[in-house]
Amino acid sequence: MSAQPHSSTHPLLPPTTEEMRADWLRLLRSRRVGIATFYRFLSEYGSACAALEALPKIASNAGLSKYTPCSLEQIKRELRAGAQIGAKLVCRGEYSYPSLLAEIPDAPPMLWVRGNLSALTRPTVALVGARNASSLGTRMARALAKELSEAGYVVVSGLARGIDTCAHLAAAKNGSIAVLAGGVDVIYPNEKLNLASSMLDEGALLSEQPIGMAPIARHFPMRNRIISGLCSATVIVEAAGKSGSLITARGALDQGRDVLAVPGHPFDARASGCNMLIRDGASLVRNAQDIISILGDNRPSPQVVEDEQMPLRLAESTKPKRSLFETSKLLQRILDQLGPSPIAEDQLLRDIGAHTSKVIPALTNLEMDGQIKRGPGGMISRI
Repeated sequence: MSAQPHSSTHPLLPPTTEEMRADWLRLLRSRRVGIATFYRFLSEYGSACAALEALPKIASNAGLSKYTPCSLEQIKRELRAGAQIGAKLVCRGEYSYPSLLAEIPDAPPMLWVRGNLSALTRPTVALVGARNASSLGTRMARALAKELSEAGYVVVSGLARGIDTCAHLAAAKNGSIAVLAGGVDVIYPNEKLNLASSMLDEGALLSEQPIGMAPIARHFPMRNRIISGLCSATVIVEAAGKSGSLITARGALDQGRDVLAVPGHPFDARASGCNMLIRDGASLVRNAQDIISILGDNRPSPQVVEDEQMPLRLAESTKPKRSLFETSKLLQRILDQLGPSPIAEDQLLRDIGAHTSKVIPALTNLEMDGQIKRGPGGMISRI
């Protein structure tokens, strides 16, 4: 939909009355209003109420006849359903809304939360991985989650089988957050109902989806962006070459967050994704201390370092690290330069302007991923 401009220089402010909260939810739940459109309408019209009044005309101008926004009665039903299960609606801009999540471009305007709201304001680390995890993978996930939890971090994951489950179980006592792909009252898979219930005292379940909504396929990538968005770092324990965990890792990169990975045996397909991430610059994880040292200033509380450990800490902090975020940007720059018409590799190198030692491995990665192809005479084109 297009809208008539109503410029505003004021920052986004959360709703201050129940009527305003209902208007926010009405606008967000209205047909063809996504997150970007929601924020644009608030900016252009000044309030959700004004945007709702303008929606029918906007829709008509876009060729949609008989358009009506989400009804107030539907919103009242959702609010009553949330109240019945003890869920709280947290709006962006409110104190309980996670500050890191608010920084991502497509931050959910509103979140349904069950459990302890204070978990949303504590330092967080995402820990995700394969559903069909190996014995070593599950042991590693439990150890990492337990030590991170005891160090004061809230472990965030997706309540899936395998690595997610191990992470939640090990961290539940001190606080863990599960991000759901469906409504905050719809536990999927349903075998995790007891685990989800055990997390509510110190941790939380949260979702951007309406109360009662069953998860569908397209909700899971959307859920993954929230997992990485909640955290300053995402740790991948086991992941195949093409998996949801790698989607989470890519989302973290796009959000400018740290990505870390646990290495695995080259013959184990469940480790191929982690090994690729490490090859491309992700920090290698051997134990929880590796993660904590990378988080640096995001530690829950100041750490006292013994004198004999000081030289090692200083050496680690000054050691240059390859940036996976920079690698991702380079891959995208290469793809942006290429099209279906082949160009010479030397010409591409000149166009990119990056060092040959960086571009050549990146080209190899893109070729192995099936995104580019090489022709006779060293000519390269995008598939």
